Amino acid sequence: MSKMWENWHGHCLFGAGVKMSTVKPTGRLVVFGSTLAFTVLFAVWVIFGIIGVAFKKEFGLTDAQFFTLTSIPILVGSLFRLPVGMLASRFGGRRLMTILLVLCAVPMFALPFVHQWDQLLPLSALVGLAGVSFAIGNSWIVFWVPKERQGLALGTFGAGNAGASITKLAAPLLIALPALGIPFLPSGWRLVPVMFGAMLLVAALVVWFSTPKDKVDAQPRKLIDWLRPLAILQVWRYGLYYMVFFGAYVALSVTLPKYYVEVYHLDLATSGFLTALFIFPASLLRPVGGWLSDKFGPRAITLAAFIVVIASSIALAVPSLAIGWFLVLTLTLGVGMGVGKASNFKLVAHYYPENMGVVGGLVGLLGGLGGWLLQILFGVTATLYVPMPFVLLGFGALTGAILFAFNMIRIMRREKESVGAEEDQAAA
Repeated sequence: MSKMWENWHGHCLFGAGVKMSTVKPTGRLVVFGSTLAFTVLFAVWVIFGIIGVAFKKEFGLTDAQFFTLTSIPILVGSLFRLPVGMLASRFGGRRLMTILLVLCAVPMFALPFVHQWDQLLPLSALVGLAGVSFAIGNSWIVFWVPKERQGLALGTFGAGNAGASITKLAAPLLIALPALGIPFLPSGWRLVPVMFGAMLLVAALVVWFSTPKDKVDAQPRKLIDWLRPLAILQVWRYGLYYMVFFGAYVALSVTLPKYYVEVYHLDLATSGFLTALFIFPASLLRPVGGWLSDKFGPRAITLAAFIVVIASSIALAVPSLAIGWFLVLTLTLGVGMGVGKASNFKLVAHYYPENMGVVGGLVGLLGGLGGWLLQILFGVTATLYVPMPFVLLGFGALTGAILFAFNMIRIMRREKESVGAEEDQAAA
């Protein structure tokens, strides 16, 4: 048993025993700026989870139209993560993040003028661009933060997922406000995108004037060099794991308010608050997951996160759960997702520090596509007695955990053999 622990500690937990470098002030400013931008942009990315419910009522949308509206931003934001991640490595995160903040303000200021379904679709696609901020931030941070500190830095940045809680808490309150009588300031759901648009512009100013000038690749690479990591099977496996930790989180962030309204018959403000309770651990624990990954190694932490997600999903698949149990289990699920998202990207940063834009972009793309798919499944299975999305999430998490454990054991054996060969060579 002690020998097994020695092998685990020495070969699996590659974060243990490493001398930790200091993050320079410029690196801290990059983490601050990227996290601020990601938080605001994530709030915008999932905005239709709340105001979409108001759309559904005002425009008489069907369930299929509602899920189309909420899934388009997830799909667009996921598909563009890979190319935008490449652009971030080439042109710099500060420049691209600022442009993205300003660009995403455009549909926010246009939404109040929408009066029919057809006008919503192109604007929802533009809103989806907010989702590519994750790829920009990951590429930006690895240029400025030492490798030994990237787990905590990327986890802190990833906590910007908590921007979804801004939407869930603030949007219902803004909708409920009476007309303020201020010229050019609408009321009801139309007030929400206006306020979010202003928030985006303020964040753009802060990011541009508070962060250092960009570092980029010294020598521009050819397209084939950018795409070479995509041929590595390990990269795609990390994307599968991220579907479980991030994709399901996105889907639940968008659809839980509607679920609470229709299954437990709660009002929109209460539903938004209960959804935020799930979002808090799933987002704010990312720095903790990053710190744990730096200290104990991301492999062990990722495996533990899989176990939590599997157990929670199995329990959530029980039909007719009391709302108290449902709330506790979604909180527990959020803990596993928050820690797992950070440890998963610590693995990516460890193995592919020079290709974070491409590899991180692909992993984020696959995770987002998982969220888009699960969101559709929520709509398709809404009338079934058994909560099928949680059944499928549990199955997906179990599949990912088995695949992860198998490959972890294989890598540990390879590392052990490599160390043994080096010792034999030294003895000779």
